[in-house]
Amino acid sequence: MDMAVETSAGKVDEWLKDLVSACSEYSSENLKSLFFPDCHWRDLLAFTWHITTFSGPERVVPALLSAHGDFRPVNFRRRGTPDLVTRGGRENIVEGIFEFDTDIGKCQGVVRLCVDAEDQGKLKAWTLLTALDQIRGFEETVGAARPKGEVYGRNFSGPNWLDKRHIAVAYKDREPEVLVVGGGQAGLSIAARLTQLGVDTLVVDREERVGDNWRKRYHSLVLHNQVHVNHLPYLPFPPSWPTYIPKDKLASWFEFYAEAMELNFWTETEFVGGRYDESKGRWNVTLKNADGAVRELRPSHVVMATSVSGIAKLPEIPTLSKFCGEIIHSSEYKGANGRKGANFLVLGTGTSAHDIAQDLHSNGVKATLLQRNATSVLNVEPSAQLPYTLYDEGHSLEDADLIATATPFTPLKRAHELLTEEATRLDKNLLEGLAGVGFKIDREDRTGWQFKYMTRGGGYYFNVGCSDLIINGDVGLIQLDDVNSFVPDGVQLKNGEVIPFDTIVLATGFKGMEALVHELLGEKITERVGPIWGFDENKQELRNMWVRTPQPGLWFIAGSFAQCRIYSKYLGLQIKACLENLIGIARN
Repeated sequence: MDMAVETSAGKVDEWLKDLVSACSEYSSENLKSLFFPDCHWRDLLAFTWHITTFSGPERVVPALLSAHGDFRPVNFRRRGTPDLVTRGGRENIVEGIFEFDTDIGKCQGVVRLCVDAEDQGKLKAWTLLTALDQIRGFEETVGAARPKGEVYGRNFSGPNWLDKRHIAVAYKDREPEVLVVGGGQAGLSIAARLTQLGVDTLVVDREERVGDNWRKRYHSLVLHNQVHVNHLPYLPFPPSWPTYIPKDKLASWFEFYAEAMELNFWTETEFVGGRYDESKGRWNVTLKNADGAVRELRPSHVVMATSVSGIAKLPEIPTLSKFCGEIIHSSEYKGANGRKGANFLVLGTGTSAHDIAQDLHSNGVKATLLQRNATSVLNVEPSAQLPYTLYDEGHSLEDADLIATATPFTPLKRAHELLTEEATRLDKNLLEGLAGVGFKIDREDRTGWQFKYMTRGGGYYFNVGCSDLIINGDVGLIQLDDVNSFVPDGVQLKNGEVIPFDTIVLATGFKGMEALVHELLGEKITERVGPIWGFDENKQELRNMWVRTPQPGLWFIAGSFAQCRIYSKYLGLQIKACLENLIGIARN
């Protein structure tokens, strides 16, 4: 073993031993001496039953001591060999994974140790992650705990596996414990987690087939991040799959995944609305099938898995009503077939706008972007993939996910500032080319595209070719500042020129999740829950995501494939804990 690695392993062991000793003795001073002044502790259910972050010794130390008394952690042990890494601009960090047990179950964590030059070179914790992995007595039925199934060769005249699946999916004799609304990556991920925890779960989606939320998008769509960060839980994509997955290939995988993971799934089923029965602790929800038939269900929990943004945003755009041609929202755009020679104006410069413009151009349609606001642009390779370099460090997917969650907000923000600086350097020629044709680059963006996604759900574009088309003049560009008004046949510029268009595509984004909650569950529940997505008042965690909300039995899951894969685990554990009366069903 390399001497540096061996020494690092000993240092992690020593730090864990000192942590246990300080907590057991309830020694604030000894515990404080193990942490940097700018330390952070992120807990994923292990000590708090919440997803929460404590920053600074004045918050970390008392919270750890209190949690130690409540959860009684024991048997801390290092797993594997630590790595010497650079994280968030800090070099020579000793990063170690460890395991431990509590009264609740099996847990794991990540500690990052740095040398404190002001304290005789002592290694101290900069960040600490603790995460619940399994609830004792309610472990997932995977691996060695897989179900037995039917015994081969048994003379059995009753229903076979397929018969039982049909019975399970029909829900004629029972109510689901959990109803998941939405069958995209979020809905599939949480349904798979809950099913492996033995929770009776039904997914409903209004599309005709599983995967249609991708299948029905425009013809040329592929994912813009790489295959190795986009796996769903338990069942990774085959190693032969392309780096960037085409939308139809992904849609077929969703369909296969639901079948392979034995998920109870109702297609062509719309969640019309619901109300919560406080006295019985369950929901009364109304579902409507494609033929108009109505079904009432009474699940204990409802998980909204309808994406970060589900309702089209149609802002008031002065004079747009004068336009006499076709106007559609980007969510309605299915492709450019049969429109060769037409002239499209795409209002917006985010990802959807660029992708639609490129798709139009590739199909012989003249496309022009109308830019309203400055936009962050970076090349899909390597710049857009920089946040995922952790997944190239040789860790298993599970360990990489654990390490990814171990970076709290403040260090994460610094890391993305550095990544944004590097992306700007790498993409210098691209950005200069865009600026040269009048495209407005968001020069105020310091934390990059991922923070834009987590705060506003958009405002960026990964260049997969459309930026080059703009620079070359193959895709047109108009600035809203140069527009005088819309006119019946197009746009009139301030210089008097009229540019004709046949169709305007509004790539204006989507309303937040609160709008969907208001539409489906009403104003009272919307106000009780409060804001969804974006960072909380302490700017540490996303609001109401993957955790108990103030509304009993109502949960939210959304985000990227990686976010859904990672946080579906912790959402599933909380719902299971609620059903087993280990925790309450609402956040205080």
